[in-house]
Amino acid sequence: MQKNQTGKPIDIKISTVVAISAILHQTDPVKLDAAMRDMTGGEADFFDDELAVIDIGDLDLTGAPPDWSVLVGLLKSYRLHAVAVRNAPSGMEADILANGLTLDRSVKPRAAAAPEPARPVVAPPVAATATAVGTMIVDTPVRAGQRVYARGCDLIITAAVNNGAEVIADGSIHVYAPLRGRALAGASGNADARIFTSLMEAELVSIAGIYRTFENGYPQGLANHAVQIRLVGDRLDVLSVNS
Repeated sequence: MQKNQTGKPIDIKISTVVAISAILHQTDPVKLDAAMRDMTGGEADFFDDELAVIDIGDLDLTGAPPDWSVLVGLLKSYRLHAVAVRNAPSGMEADILANGLTLDRSVKPRAAAAPEPARPVVAPPVAATATAVGTMIVDTPVRAGQRVYARGCDLIITAAVNNGAEVIADGSIHVYAPLRGRALAGASGNADARIFTSLMEAELVSIAGIYRTFENGYPQGLANHAVQIRLVGDRLDVLSVNS
């Protein structure tokens, strides 16, 4: 076991943790429970003790306020741990804080239909270089279990993204190598972000919360080719990079 070299009882360092967005369209616990049960298909480990932010931006808040303790308990029963509330009006803030939640004041993400969850783990170290404001460059392979998050900028990767890896950017993602694993662009709600790769082999791609998987294969003629992925309405299009 590595010993503490600093002699301090605690060290605080910056890391990136990504949370699931639980976007509520109503607060009826019975209907929410049924929807969660349908979403998870009864799989106990569908959500693996992940963090969650409750987004109430789409709720009609003119009636009774949400019962935060009930909501927190419901999510917890599906192994989602609510830590914050997004898009809450000022009149609700005291009640939210009293229930042990914090206030997330980040930009509201675009709603997705039952997205496959990303696992909130801190990535092992990956070589990255910030060349200018708005860009992060990664020039080593992103391996299974690693997560790279380009907060507030585009992400450029010049090596392979392997199966089981996850790359995330608030802007666009450019992978000049095989893209496997998951790629999530526009993570803070930027619907104009795109994903580019010189060799398409991804398991899942997402832009601004809208996602697409490829269990049934890639569009004809685009597997193992250079592609771009863009959001058109609520649909992700996979196209030739020259389209």
